[in-house]
Amino acid sequence: MVTACPDGRVTMIVSRIVLKNWRNFQKVDVQMTDRVFLVGPNASGKSNFLDVFRFLRDIAKPGGGLQKAVKDRGGVSKIRCLAARTDPVVEIEIFLSESPGVPPKWRYSIGIEQEVRGNRQPLLVHEKVWMNNRILLNRPDESDGIDKLRLTQTHLEQINSNKRFREISDFFESVQYLHIVPQLLRHPEAFPGPEIPGDPFGRKFLERLAKTPEKVRKSRLKKIETALQTAVPQLKNLSFIKDDAGVPHLEAVYEHWRPKAGKQREDQFSDGTLRLIGLLWSLLEGDSLLLLEEPELSLNAGIVSKLAPLIAKLQRQRGRQVMISTHSADLLSDKGIGGEMILMLTPSQEGTQIRLSSSDAEIKMLLDSGLSVADVVLPRTAPQRALTAWAI
Repeated sequence: MVTACPDGRVTMIVSRIVLKNWRNFQKVDVQMTDRVFLVGPNASGKSNFLDVFRFLRDIAKPGGGLQKAVKDRGGVSKIRCLAARTDPVVEIEIFLSESPGVPPKWRYSIGIEQEVRGNRQPLLVHEKVWMNNRILLNRPDESDGIDKLRLTQTHLEQINSNKRFREISDFFESVQYLHIVPQLLRHPEAFPGPEIPGDPFGRKFLERLAKTPEKVRKSRLKKIETALQTAVPQLKNLSFIKDDAGVPHLEAVYEHWRPKAGKQREDQFSDGTLRLIGLLWSLLEGDSLLLLEEPELSLNAGIVSKLAPLIAKLQRQRGRQVMISTHSADLLSDKGIGGEMILMLTPSQEGTQIRLSSSDAEIKMLLDSGLSVADVVLPRTAPQRALTAWAI
């Protein structure tokens, strides 16, 4: 069944990814569904895996492009896997399907290396696009052979060149990444400096609310208030206001033992409340791929244990794909999380290995018997050498 968002547009999900020499990963080839959980020890590459999709977004977005996307990450040498040794090429291949289990409609592949001499800028080794297994783009082509400078840019980033596969470019451009930092949301003026594209840490979160049409904003805040009742039962009447100076704020009534409940603004909300509001707003805000890093931070165990089903409920309403990195046993204790949703990251001397937990016969058997991912998978992704405390 094809997944559609509320306005009737067909959404897509990343159904398969193939990587070669990308950061921690010398070689990766895994299938994915509409909910993906990345599980592995610290420094195994969970953030670097999510950065694949941010990298493609940075190429496709206006003002971006291949050169900037690579430069922002320190150059080709910084994104190439240390285990690559003599192979200089970094490759990413993405398969896009209209729903889980459906053959991919689109396939995009890019290979890059660093210029040997001169400015040492990134160069395309190849760029390919398939639609329904029919190849639409195969670079380098004859024009690239005549003018090598063309290999410094992808067709993905060029409006005049991506017309036949603009659906791919639009998909990558719309990728959202979220890791709310409550201090930034509360006091954005205290953190001067250039704005980070996409506002991944919530510095401009209140401005996003201000730009949202009033009717839509009220509807979303009402849904968020309802969802928050389990986590913060004292919080009522969540609303958006502007003060006398026109500065936007979130405001809510916080019931307590005194006869009259007190109003609070976002600078008085707890870290956990702010992170939950940001998470829920993002789930309601769009229908594109959403990348979440450790959404359990600042939340107590009882709330974290309800995150997975809440995310599942909201994402299905929007018809979107969500990828989540986590260390939390409470989050992964939900029995609705199947082995086909779990990507297990295992570091090795030859780079981090990734595999679906459902591909392991023993894990599959244990999950089928009723155990949770937290029971079965987390122990297998713990560091091989436990940290030991210094003797005093």
